[in-house]
Amino acid sequence: MTLLMARLVTAIAFVMVAGCAATGENAPRVVVTTNILGDVTHTIIGDQAEVTVLMKPDSDPHSFGVSAREAALIEDADLIVYNGLGLEEGVLRHVAAAEQAGVPALAVGEGVDPIRFAADETAGQLDPHFWTDPRRMAKAVDLIAEQVVTHVDGIDAAAVRTAAASYRAQLEQLDSWVEQQVATIPPDSRRLVTNHHVFGYFAQRYGFQVIGAVIPSGTTLASPSASDLESLRDAIKSAHVKAIFADSSQPERLARVLASEAGVDVEVVPLFSESLSRRSPGAATYLDMIRSNTKAMADGLNGR
Repeated sequence: MTLLMARLVTAIAFVMVAGCAATGENAPRVVVTTNILGDVTHTIIGDQAEVTVLMKPDSDPHSFGVSAREAALIEDADLIVYNGLGLEEGVLRHVAAAEQAGVPALAVGEGVDPIRFAADETAGQLDPHFWTDPRRMAKAVDLIAEQVVTHVDGIDAAAVRTAAASYRAQLEQLDSWVEQQVATIPPDSRRLVTNHHVFGYFAQRYGFQVIGAVIPSGTTLASPSASDLESLRDAIKSAHVKAIFADSSQPERLARVLASEAGVDVEVVPLFSESLSRRSPGAATYLDMIRSNTKAMADGLNGR
């Protein structure tokens, strides 16, 4: 065997061993609760660590739970990335237990300048739906990248920061594109009625008025009363709302009932508001989700 061939064999063997280490039982693992943050985290980390996303596509973050196996993965993680602000109601106790056991955990929502709900029974509570504002997601990218560099052994810090900077640039471009689409909607038509209170950050960023929600809460686990529906019906009539936006992962029955009760021509438009989706085209990634939602809003509010 020539010296060159021997060196090639040695190099190949090293790469194979390194590859096994990167994907084997001892590989560093980052566990992410929601699939939106999972998409962002995986984009930043790439193949440098195992990224386990607990929430499946087309799920509701307020109600999804984890199996015993997934709970064990949370406890054994090198880093947990979760939304926080009360969003993952069925998973938070597992995250808290892991934190108490010494597992590093990042509550992303706490670090992106969260706002508070302004109306109904949610008034005063912190709003966990920050991802509807791409600029806040750019802050989230920086937070996740630094926590990965700090807590995940064997990570190439420079590569993680480079990937984060590249993704942040895409988010800035996305933000500009959303602004352009919103500009096509007349200012007096920028009024939102949604299935529940999920677009507060979007409204603040792009100059919309939130008229109300079918479910007057920040969680899909609540339900509206007859008086809630009556009040919202009156608000819809008064504001001449053209469309009601319902989450694609939730039944649209309540929104359709309200549209009928309002006595006006109101279209029910599905959005990918709280979960990525297997539907195509739609929301396979966070970037896709924001583009799909923005186009659906522009079309619905412009009567197209």
